[in-house]
Amino acid sequence: MSDSVSHAAVIGRCERCESPLERGDLRCAICGMSAPHTRDMEEVLSIQVLRCEGCGAAVAYDAAIGAPNCSFCGSVMRMDELVDPPEQTGGYLPFRVDRAEAQARLKKWLGSRGFFRPKDLASRSRLESLKPLFWVGWVFDAEAEVTWTADSNLGSRRSSWAPHSGATSMVFDNLLVSASRGLSSAEVDAVSGSYELNDLESAPHSAPPDSVDLEIALVESFDVQRSLARRRIVKAIEMTAAARVEHSHVPGSRCRNVHTSVLLEKLVTRRLSFPAWVLAYRYDGKLYRAVISGQDASSMTGTSPFSYARLFMVLGIVAAVVAAVSLAASLS
Repeated sequence: MSDSVSHAAVIGRCERCESPLERGDLRCAICGMSAPHTRDMEEVLSIQVLRCEGCGAAVAYDAAIGAPNCSFCGSVMRMDELVDPPEQTGGYLPFRVDRAEAQARLKKWLGSRGFFRPKDLASRSRLESLKPLFWVGWVFDAEAEVTWTADSNLGSRRSSWAPHSGATSMVFDNLLVSASRGLSSAEVDAVSGSYELNDLESAPHSAPPDSVDLEIALVESFDVQRSLARRRIVKAIEMTAAARVEHSHVPGSRCRNVHTSVLLEKLVTRRLSFPAWVLAYRYDGKLYRAVISGQDASSMTGTSPFSYARLFMVLGIVAAVVAAVSLAASLS
């Protein structure tokens, strides 16, 4: 696991366990000791963002943008001011998918939505908007001691389950936790695996904040307090640890009641902005949305209309077959 931490984020080290303390930390994330009072704590920062009145997303404010509709959900946006925001983007992953490729991918996706979608979905859909956006998230590395308990079928003898327990050390590298309000969890899950998270410290992989042109892309802002950010990250570690325990540490072929307890020994976080294309298309007067990764066009998700006509056709065929079978059975 990399020991490097952004110098801009680190304000010191914990006096007890030597873990790095980042700007906004009131306590050490590892041992819980109060952070020493520093001049960085006295600095009060203030940034202006455009807040969506619908989904709550916050995008970086730029006078050239004005007050547009939300690029995530289309609702009206209003000016908002965040005082002393603890989370600031430290870098931007570059776009590797251009506008033409994103549009072509949408067309292909619409044509492969399956039988229960309108057969003319690809031909009749009309693209309303195609916008490049940066959504925000944390990438973290961690080390933890994990203790666990679970029931499995191994050694159960006459009963169905037998108790088991254990302890193991785990290393977590480049785990991504979304801080986005504009993208749903399902949308983030669909595209998050496409981003190049290795060697993020090198220049080709992460651009500095002042290198992004807001006239080209809208940038979502962090608006989550440090305490909530830590809870989300720790929760993600616990869920990942539980999945690893269930698949690799519990003996037997079946298990249940898997419980884990995580003791963090090291935690390094990076705040990054991730590229994505958000597309809005219209079919039969109704608007739908799709999200495409800005680094891999094959990673996308979205909503699309459902063809009830095809559903009723299938139900009619099934009903006719059932009736014919019943009639044949009654005549025999």
